[in-house]
Amino acid sequence: MKQKLLWIVFALATAAQGASLDAGTPYPPELKPVLQEAQAAHLTAELLARYHYKGMPLDDALSEKIFDQYLKSLDSEKLFFVQADIDQLSGDRTKLGDAILKEDLTVPFAIFNLYEYRAAERFAYARTLLKKGFDFQQNESYQYAREKGAWPKTESEMRELWRKRVKNDWLRLKLAGKSDKSIVEILDKRYDNFLKRIGRVKSADAFQTYMNAYTMAIEPHTNYLGPRAAEDFDISMRLSLVGIGAVLAELDEYTTIRELVPGGPASLSGQLKIGDRIVGVAQGESGVMTDTLGWRLDDTVALIRGAADSVVLLDVLPADAGPDGKHKLVSLIRKTISLEEQAAKASVHSIMDGKATRRVGVISLPSFYEDFVARQKGVQAYKSATRDVARLLDELKEEKVDSVLIDLRNNGGGSLMEAVELTGLFIDKGPVVQQRNAGGEISVESDTQAGVAWDGPLGVLINRSSASASEIFAAAIQDYGRGLIMGEPSFGKGTVQTMVNLDQVAKNNKPQFGELKMTVAQFFRINGGTTQLRGVKPDILFPAVSDAENFGESSFDNALPWAQIKAADYSPTGDLKGLLPILVTLHEARVKMDKDFQYLQEDIAEFKLQRKKNLVSLNEAERRKERDAQEARLKSRESRRDTGNSAHEDVVGKEPAPGKGSALRDDGLQADERNLANELAAEKVRKNAKDVLLNEAVHILSDEVVVLKTGARLAARVKPGSLLMPD
Repeated sequence: MKQKLLWIVFALATAAQGASLDAGTPYPPELKPVLQEAQAAHLTAELLARYHYKGMPLDDALSEKIFDQYLKSLDSEKLFFVQADIDQLSGDRTKLGDAILKEDLTVPFAIFNLYEYRAAERFAYARTLLKKGFDFQQNESYQYAREKGAWPKTESEMRELWRKRVKNDWLRLKLAGKSDKSIVEILDKRYDNFLKRIGRVKSADAFQTYMNAYTMAIEPHTNYLGPRAAEDFDISMRLSLVGIGAVLAELDEYTTIRELVPGGPASLSGQLKIGDRIVGVAQGESGVMTDTLGWRLDDTVALIRGAADSVVLLDVLPADAGPDGKHKLVSLIRKTISLEEQAAKASVHSIMDGKATRRVGVISLPSFYEDFVARQKGVQAYKSATRDVARLLDELKEEKVDSVLIDLRNNGGGSLMEAVELTGLFIDKGPVVQQRNAGGEISVESDTQAGVAWDGPLGVLINRSSASASEIFAAAIQDYGRGLIMGEPSFGKGTVQTMVNLDQVAKNNKPQFGELKMTVAQFFRINGGTTQLRGVKPDILFPAVSDAENFGESSFDNALPWAQIKAADYSPTGDLKGLLPILVTLHEARVKMDKDFQYLQEDIAEFKLQRKKNLVSLNEAERRKERDAQEARLKSRESRRDTGNSAHEDVVGKEPAPGKGSALRDDGLQADERNLANELAAEKVRKNAKDVLLNEAVHILSDEVVVLKTGARLAARVKPGSLLMPD
């Protein structure tokens, strides 16, 4: 109790050092841990100590790492705490482990409460700056990425940082053509919304933040998921949920319909449309209506979801009605909704080369999803990535494609077994991946199904966001010589996680402890190497869009090291090394002539330069000059496109980007500040923009088809810089 009182006194005393909150600004509510959170923390610690691949005692050394990780998760950009806060908090660097073992979360919650107070303090101060305005003729700059910077030493230094931050927000809107009056309204509402969100933070949010600081202090891919986060994870794996079939967003404190899922109850009812606002939810036709105006989105969603075939009653404010407009009641029967937008999809791209046409089938796979529960129950039609891809391959074979490309860009992984089984669609039995557990025991996961679903030319497209299961699949395809790997080096996550339901372990009757995603093994390629840290290196490299220094496994300071074990017993099914020189030559010759590819390289170079610079000018004339130069460059590109197509506009499957690049210009707004119709239109523009890297990957596979048909005699004729011409 004495420790708790000291913390309360400390929090209030240090808060008084900063700018006090405005009289009209509500203080963030003090968050307190509940009993089950302390119990869940202790149980998590026991499991991690006993079963984690990188077992670490919860001692003072780990406690210090938890402290650093906790501060990073709360204030990574160093926008809220000042150095005096850090100095005071550092007295408890070694106590965060004890908080778990003794089931007393007072200290971590006190840190979180101070963070919330500081955050509210900063946004309240930001609102006061709007009354004064800014002088944009001064020559000063703003450092927008501060993760590697120092904590502001004093309160005056923090205020100066926020002055520049707000000034930059104002200038962005000013450059987008907004009037000063409109800018003040937009920013005041923005900062006020931040304050309201702070006020809606719950104990469960603080606890999950702290627990993830603990788990990630051990190793980057071990995570704690509270009950609601665990439910969302399960939905993402099985690609289905029980609900009304509407994608919802929080706009101006309203839960707003952003999209209607075709075939879902909301769409079939004909009573709802995009832009409608849900302001109340009741369970059953005669249930008590709960007012949800101003609620957190996840809280409203939790009310709308429920058991299949049950009734939910919605109080709806139509999209075209004002705040005081007439409401309507909409009764819907909840159904199982399949999230098809997140499932595998296929398209056919036709390449015209003289009189010849080659067809490349592209399968885009966002994740390695699998409905674990349905599979365990023996449900015949359970959802899985492998099943969907197998079906799409059959469709592509009916389309008589010459080659297949698996697009794994931004695929962060998923089910290990799905990665193994998906590989089995392209190889005829054999090992796919090796695993080494904490005890050093090595096991091999193999494809045991005879035959293949596709035996033709194959390619895999990856980027820095392709991780885990994506890397297992790409590495196996590469080791077998089964297909070409194209893109940029992958993430470098070579670890295996398992999900532990803490409520099942504790034998709780209802969900209250959440789940633990725990690293239990390291996986290795069948050639004996691992993707850990190094990732999968493509056979043909594309320009790297991501910043490898700040994104990827190698950016974590506590990642497991690279290692190597004995190769598995396998026989390559092909050898593409002989094809690579000619394919690289053709690729390099083509991209030199492809305007869009050149533009992409220019944009990447500019982005890297700005990222390295890490400063933006707060002088209006200078910023306008920079913006005008950017606009001139975009207009120049558009005019060149208007006078003639770029080198390879004949790829079917992607529309050219409409709108002269307007969707890419900075409007100074955040997503929830834009008109919903305009935001959806801009999304459509971005979605339909030409995919330059996919375009080139398709052409490389088209080249491969011709080279395989014509053989060595063609390879001997092709010279660097020449274009491939069929016989």
